[in-house]
Amino acid sequence: MSARTAFRNARLIDPAAKLDAAGGLLVEDGIIRDVGANLFKDGVPGDARIVDCGGHVLAPGLIDMRVFTGEPGSEHRETLESASNAAAAGGVTTMVVMPNTDPVIDEPSLVDFIRRRAAATAQVRVLPMAALTKHLAGEVMTEIGLLLEAGAVAFTDGDRSLANARVLRRALSYAATFDALVVGHAEDPFLSDGTAMNEGEYATRLGVPAAPTLAETIIVERDIRLVELTGARYHFGQISCRASLDAIAAAKARGLPVTCGVSAHHLSLNELDVGAYLTFRKVKPPLRSEADRAAMVEGVASGVIDVIVSSHDPQAADTKRQTFGEAAFGAVGLETLLPAALALYHNGHADLSQVLNTLTAAPARILGIDGGTLKKGAAADLVLFDPDRPFVVDADALHSRAKNTPFEERRFEGRVLQTFVQGRCVFNARGTA
Repeated sequence: MSARTAFRNARLIDPAAKLDAAGGLLVEDGIIRDVGANLFKDGVPGDARIVDCGGHVLAPGLIDMRVFTGEPGSEHRETLESASNAAAAGGVTTMVVMPNTDPVIDEPSLVDFIRRRAAATAQVRVLPMAALTKHLAGEVMTEIGLLLEAGAVAFTDGDRSLANARVLRRALSYAATFDALVVGHAEDPFLSDGTAMNEGEYATRLGVPAAPTLAETIIVERDIRLVELTGARYHFGQISCRASLDAIAAAKARGLPVTCGVSAHHLSLNELDVGAYLTFRKVKPPLRSEADRAAMVEGVASGVIDVIVSSHDPQAADTKRQTFGEAAFGAVGLETLLPAALALYHNGHADLSQVLNTLTAAPARILGIDGGTLKKGAAADLVLFDPDRPFVVDADALHSRAKNTPFEERRFEGRVLQTFVQGRCVFNARGTA
């Protein structure tokens, strides 16, 4: 492959640079050397490999801030390699992995293991979040400074809320001294313990134990107060209801360093989609009412919600094919993240640049990492996609080792054609249906 690659005949969209124009992009040695509307008006460099984009969208590679894998400890569910294959197929060039593994990523040596293992096996960039508390037990905070030095990009207990407010206050105060990002899961463990879906009429009809939206909102409000007290940077990994959205909007209006995300399935599905006990749609937090789903769409459109995540959480078949109450929480989502997010564009709720901002520039800004842009000098992490190409989700065709998608047989518009990491093509579906 030539050291130089010329992408021509593209619709360039870069929310970080407020760019949306027809043009071209030149990559040399994995770095974007030039980009613009009239880049190749005098011809393409003779030694450059040409990629004709066919008028499709060329954008920064997606950054997914919430990915669970099974490595180390549960490789039968997902490895870093298989997750990266799914990510590449979904246009995700950077995936941020959660520390909920066995052993838990709560020591610098384990952060280093994830980085080394990813470098050896993964096709895309892998950034580890480290545990906020030892063993995710919520009792003793981890060594944030040492974990930062080892390469952790943020601190979280993943899909567990820290119930002890005193421990969380100390952790936030400590994190603030390093300007470290803390990522929280908003779900009161006592109100949600033993529940399986959203509290309401539908859960009552199904006879399923359910948790109220209050279980989320009281944690959101508590954590905002602790942020106000400590000054720490805080990101809610995902929210799912109107009350939480309103609380975060108010916190932002007061100038607090608070951001939040929403999962693609909480934008696309509501509690009625659980249907006749469909366990692949049993997720955490649970799918909410249609009014709450609409509020999440509104939050993305208004900018209160900063990022859209896949919340990729692969589960083995034997843990999902059980009664609804006993089945494991979680859904895979790396390959459906982009088309599910693009539904906001197709439905007229947000323009294409807004949607891509939540998947590129915004997560890069929140994490404080390079990437999420097409600017000169940036790494050539790119996704080429057709926003209008229709397709039907086929679980068996997914690249993830697990197949527990909540979108089986769902019709979407928007298909990834090629994905590049540092200028190297890691996925190519050009010419396929």
